[in-house]
Amino acid sequence: MAQSIKLADDIMTIVRRESELQSRSVAGQVAHWVRIGRAIEKSGNFDHARITAALSAEIETTQLSTEEKDVWLDRFVEKMGQPGPDEEAWFARRRQLGLGVGLDSGGNLVREKAAGKA
Repeated sequence: MAQSIKLADDIMTIVRRESELQSRSVAGQVAHWVRIGRAIEKSGNFDHARITAALSAEIETTQLSTEEKDVWLDRFVEKMGQPGPDEEAWFARRRQLGLGVGLDSGGNLVREKAAGKA
């Protein structure tokens, strides 16, 4: 039975472009890449446990193969884009104090608005 998944707009742009170039449907292109990714993960040049170890600083990234480094970098960038518990607490405290909590698209300081105020 077919199932739906949500993919980010930037990924879908790549999938659509590549599916046209390869004369595949969008679903066919995603399935093709899933099969390739699975084969790479099962190959002798790729060890997912090593990538996880590098992400948790148990081994140096210099010990990874080229294929593993590519996946490590994608995962690293993804993790760096997500705030950790300490960052969440820090921003929560700043919001409580009415201090700046970030920058808008124009580079101006954004402050938390008091509850009920516009």
